[in-house]
Amino acid sequence: MTAMTTPARRRVHRLWAAAALVPAIFLTACGSPAPSGGGGGGGGAAGEGGTLSIATGGTGGVYYPLGGGFATVIRDNVKGYDATVQETNASVDNMLLLDNGSAQLAFSVGDVVSDAVKGEGEFKGKPLELCSLGNIYNNFMQAVTVNDKGIKNVKDMAGKVISVGAPSSATEVGALRVLEAAGIDPTSGIQRRQLGAAETVAALRDGTIDAGFWSGGLPTGALIDLAGDGDMKLLPIGEYADPLAQKYGAYYVKKDIPANTYEGQTEAVPAIASPNILVASKKMDQKLQQDITTALFDNKEALVKVHPAAGEMDKATAGKVPFVETCPGAKAYFDKAGS
Repeated sequence: MTAMTTPARRRVHRLWAAAALVPAIFLTACGSPAPSGGGGGGGGAAGEGGTLSIATGGTGGVYYPLGGGFATVIRDNVKGYDATVQETNASVDNMLLLDNGSAQLAFSVGDVVSDAVKGEGEFKGKPLELCSLGNIYNNFMQAVTVNDKGIKNVKDMAGKVISVGAPSSATEVGALRVLEAAGIDPTSGIQRRQLGAAETVAALRDGTIDAGFWSGGLPTGALIDLAGDGDMKLLPIGEYADPLAQKYGAYYVKKDIPANTYEGQTEAVPAIASPNILVASKKMDQKLQQDITTALFDNKEALVKVHPAAGEMDKATAGKVPFVETCPGAKAYFDKAGS
């Protein structure tokens, strides 16, 4: 597969929408990782202890703040282990970080996880030895513009300056597929920009792009910020869910972004939802897999206080992910919980 640049890990100075979504207690879990106790994707043997690094995403999305909550829950409930989060370009990079041992846990959206374990797409010819610790929440592919651009749907993006998401992110994978389904060549049919959520919002504000895509949980922090300007417009893209599911897999589903998810959004907007998975290396000790899964799902209420997307965590269904093996330790927890 083509080599991709792993983003430098760095301490983050700002969390978008932190005041609304992330209690101060959870911010202590965030920072530059210093993984120990296992390396090589293993995350350490049970009882060995150490620090687990969680690969998340950009600060404008859901992965990063929710990852901070996960880190705090692990620290407080998994004996001998600390956890930190690292800001990344999200799904594709996160799978590579797991594979090379730079992270022990990672968030990723369903289509990327499926490609990773099958050795397809960005991972062509190199399937990764990964497993699921559970379906956490639905990612929504959100297409966004501002009112003065005159864009009403994806087809109106032809010839425009469009952000398709950060390089090697799930947003980029999904955005390119949506554009193709709409009959637009993502290479020549648009002026392509590769920006994360926060950068997309900044570019919409200063007029350097016409529209952008973002894949994340609801609500997305950076888009809360943009909606507060009173000028944000969500574009309907739900019509492309079935064509994408037929071509790529059943992890694309038409689902509405409910009315009033964002300020000024008075009607539901058809979008594309995909399951969002917490992933680990198959090398991780099975007891540690079980301890982490138990800690996270048994502390759901605390995680909802970090971000409402955690409200979708359901131990009765989280182990039923058809396109990736559930980690044996996680399966033991879900089986006991009645999954």
